[in-house]
Amino acid sequence: MLSESRSCWPHLLGIAGLSIISLPLTLLYPLPLKVVVDSVLGTQPLPPWLIHAVPWLRGRSASLEAAIGILLGIALFVSLQSLAAWWLQTYTGEKLVWDFRARLLNHVQRLPLMFHDRYGATDSVYRIQHDAPSIQYVTIQGLVPLMTAVFTLVAMIVVTARMDVILALIALTITPALFLLSLGCSRIVRKRSETIKNLDSSALAVIQEVIGSIRVIKAFGQENREHDRFVRRSAKRMSQQVRLSIQQAVFNVLIGLTIAFGTAAALYFGVRHVRAGTLTIGSLLMIMAYIAQIYQPLQTLTGKVTDLQVWLASLDRTFALLDQQPEIAERPGAHRIAAARGAFEFRNVSFAYDESGRGLQDLSFHIPAGTRVGIVGATGAGKTTLLNLLMRFYDPSAGEVLLDGQDIREYRIADLRKQYAVVLQEPVLFASSIAENIAYGKPDASDEEITAAATAAASHDFILNLPEGYDTQVGERGSRLSGGERQRISLARAFLRNSPILILDEPTSSVDVHTEAAIMEATERVISGRTTFMIAHRLSTLKTCDLILVLDQGRLVEIKECAPEAWMKAAAT
Repeated sequence: MLSESRSCWPHLLGIAGLSIISLPLTLLYPLPLKVVVDSVLGTQPLPPWLIHAVPWLRGRSASLEAAIGILLGIALFVSLQSLAAWWLQTYTGEKLVWDFRARLLNHVQRLPLMFHDRYGATDSVYRIQHDAPSIQYVTIQGLVPLMTAVFTLVAMIVVTARMDVILALIALTITPALFLLSLGCSRIVRKRSETIKNLDSSALAVIQEVIGSIRVIKAFGQENREHDRFVRRSAKRMSQQVRLSIQQAVFNVLIGLTIAFGTAAALYFGVRHVRAGTLTIGSLLMIMAYIAQIYQPLQTLTGKVTDLQVWLASLDRTFALLDQQPEIAERPGAHRIAAARGAFEFRNVSFAYDESGRGLQDLSFHIPAGTRVGIVGATGAGKTTLLNLLMRFYDPSAGEVLLDGQDIREYRIADLRKQYAVVLQEPVLFASSIAENIAYGKPDASDEEITAAATAAASHDFILNLPEGYDTQVGERGSRLSGGERQRISLARAFLRNSPILILDEPTSSVDVHTEAAIMEATERVISGRTTFMIAHRLSTLKTCDLILVLDQGRLVEIKECAPEAWMKAAAT
């Protein structure tokens, strides 16, 4: 945690310094009360420090005014110190959370696809948005107050002991009981907080799933069912939270009773000392004020240790996310690659997603640069997995994938990914304008380049018919466009990328036959001279391919090198 907050160490030291400055101001608070009781209401002489500070002070009236002035002066300094501490804590806390969230998001983006496939998006979102702020609570509202409480406790004990060592010892007799209570409660709070966080994340998953699948839910009339599912998960979370709150409330009651017992014992023996003449009434009031301030840091220590368990449970979840191994490791000394020729070779490549063995088994083939490759096979045959290995979204379990004669694991990942332009089966658009979506892979593209890419993808005409043309906002995941329009925008984005290798995963799955013909005609011009991999179920989409890879249950069963027309006729038969 300290490592993650190193950029804010100067700010944290400033907060700690301001907290320590408050310590002498706190020690001064009971002094005016002692002056009023002993020297204004009583007959005791003025304290020597006050006479030295204000030599012209004479009479009870002047002493009262001096005591009030001291009290107001202390209050002013305390207020200024609190204001400065509040501003610095707010700024530092926000910066800590901002930096930590940015680091978590950056890390999550680099986690392997297997991680996202296994855990989904909701859990990561919850950890970034709801668990990450715990870093400011632990550092600013946890560690700094704990440190200040320790200094305050030591100072109060020293001052009280100098006035009456017996009362100081009596006040400290409750410390072991407070420690045991804090230890027992901390264990309960930590364990139950982890459970509550998991249930929170589970309930959020239901919300995200419902909103993301709202069309299906409405189509099948399952609104009540989804509502009941959310209520059940939320009820579990509420039950756990209520139980935790009851346990913390019981703990706070026990803490309060223990402190009350210590205060009563100190007051009892203090009154006996006053009666014995070893202590003045003003000194007793001052000691009782200090004892109350001894208990305040003790209560802070015990309370913060318990509160820390809730925040640490959240931090555990964020650090567990950071502990996940990032994307495929880049080898030391990885080679740069500016522009690939596009020749591929698979050498005995196997890959399995999990223990079930689903994936690819012992694939070997060679693809010359500039070849148009069609990939066919039944659902689950391994077509998309093959493309994922090409782009190094996964590393093979065995064998090698070579690009231009070099194992792709020898290339820098960022350079390797620049060699691909991709159109996925499910088009993904971002909540921005059409122009920004087309230029996503090339942010510095000119308007002319964007228009040319849209024209190549048979998108230009429908874009011009939109209310704001290329500035039209597409909505979340392109919700304001039809499926075919989203697909054509996705195609335009790939065309603009102008990479030497083109990946088309069912590029015309969401368009009609007429639009498909227009897109494929435009695609013909774009893929010229590029190595192209294309998955399609419509045989007409693959008619321009030079090579056909036929997959079945993760195995390469046939490579078709015959003329496309002859292959299509044979396939139809």
